[in-house]
Order: sequence, then structure tokens, then C-alpha cells
Amino acid sequence: MLDFLTTLINGLSLGGVYAMIALGYTMVYGIAKMLNFAHGDIIMVGGFALLIVCNATGITSVSLIVAVVVCMAVGILTEILAYRPLRGASPLAVLITAIGVSYLLRSIAQLAFGTEAKYLEINMGTIAIGSFRLSVGTLVTLLSASLVMVLLTLFINKTRTGKAMLAVSEDKDAAQLMGINSNRIIMITFAIGSALAALAGFFIILKNPFSVNNTMGAMPGIMAFTAAVIGGIGSIPGAMLGGLALGIIETFSNSVPALNPYTVAIEFALLIVILIVKPTGLIGKKKREKV
Repeated sequence: MLDFLTTLINGLSLGGVYAMIALGYTMVYGIAKMLNFAHGDIIMVGGFALLIVCNATGITSVSLIVAVVVCMAVGILTEILAYRPLRGASPLAVLITAIGVSYLLRSIAQLAFGTEAKYLEINMGTIAIGSFRLSVGTLVTLLSASLVMVLLTLFINKTRTGKAMLAVSEDKDAAQLMGINSNRIIMITFAIGSALAALAGFFIILKNPFSVNNTMGAMPGIMAFTAAVIGGIGSIPGAMLGGLALGIIETFSNSVPALNPYTVAIEFALLIVILIVKPTGLIGKKKREKV
């Protein structure tokens, strides 16, 4: 029973990390109608920012704040320099540009830091209740992910900027006629998504200290995109649900020796099944296009 509970908590914690990254994907898609495949590499930028500042100061909180600011700056610059000029271009052109930005960020990191993984340990200790032991980092990850999801939901539904995001997502042209600056809203969306990527990078390092390299965001980014599609790309609750579901499945599969080698295959098999049964995702909605 204790093993099951530990695995479940670990799965929810991992799912929370996937959900944070997936929220960046789904918000950008929902508002800008593009897939930002460079989003996973923003995690890598945050990882190196954490590494540099943590080694220089030894203060984790300062390192995290700097990583969030750096990732937000990179996200905003990427939107302004790479994506904004293509606002009226074909989806294929935007997709190719996103892939190009991804490889550009990865190559810059490789030139600056090499390809060898760097070690950064952030140890928060463990909690022991009788025979039940739980990593404090896992608990912090789970609570932080839950708090981020609640705050983001409140921000979207209760603030003026959040409502403007919903308006741009629904109909960008109509929103502009109502006086909403769509470029500003899209830029804010990239900033929020990049900040969440920095937080996700911090929690990835918390789970795996020997993980800071130029490809550290590649697999988490792919898994988070999978989570966003499973939940319903463009849906914020869907990204949260997809992330948690994928985290639980991955953790339980890894805990079973017979399933461990096939964990990734199981996750992508789930994606294929859901796309066949419900192409819009678990709670995604099909939008009717007006002609």
C-alpha cells in the first residue's frame, strides 16, 4: 500500500511538471494558433541559467528567479523576432520556423557549454512518517504545480488580460475591433509559457541532478506536447489533465519491471488511441469554421 501511495504521488508530481510545460504549448496554440516546438528548448535555457547562477551564488531561490526572467526574455524575443513577422504566413512556414528556432537555441547552448551533461544538485531532503518516506522535492513539485494551475486558471478567468486572451483565442480579428492589442496579448502568452518552462526545468533538475545539457528539454517537451494533445490542444484544463494522466502512467509503468522497457511506447500508444477515438482530445472541443 505504501509503495502504491509513493508511486501515485511521484506520478502526480511528474504529471505536474508535464502539465506546466503543456500549458505553454496549449496557450500559444489556443491564442496564436501555432505550435511552438522551441518551447522544450526554453526549459534548457532555464536549466543553464539555474546552473550558472546557482554555482555563482549558491542561493536556489535567486537562481530560480533569474531563470524565470531569462526564459521570459528569450520567449518574448523569440516571439518578436521569429514568429511575429510570420503572423499572416502559412502554418507550414511557422512550423518550420519553430523547428529552426529550436535547433538554433540548442546549437547555441552546445557551442557555449558543450554536449556533456552538467551536474546541479538541489537537495531538499526527505519526510519520514513511520515507514513512509517521501522526497520533499517531490512534494514541493506537486504542491507548486497545483498552485500554478489554480493561479493560471484564476488569471485567465478573472483578470482583464486573461479575458483578453480568451477573446483573442476565440476570434483575433473581432478582438482587435474591440480595441484589444493582439500582438501584446500573444507576447504576454509567450512570457507566461516561458516562465512555466523555467519552473519545469527547475523541477526536472530537482528529480535528476545530472541533467543539464543542451538537449535536456527535448524529451520533456515531446511528452508535454503529447499531454497537451491527449487533453485537448488549446484547452488549459485539458493540458493539466493530460499532463497528470501521462505522469501517472509513466511512473506506474516504470515501477513494473515487465513494462519498464515499453513505457514510452505505452504513452504514445495512448496518444494514438485517443486521437482515433476522440481526435479533439479528452476535453477538447471541435470548433466550427465559418465560411
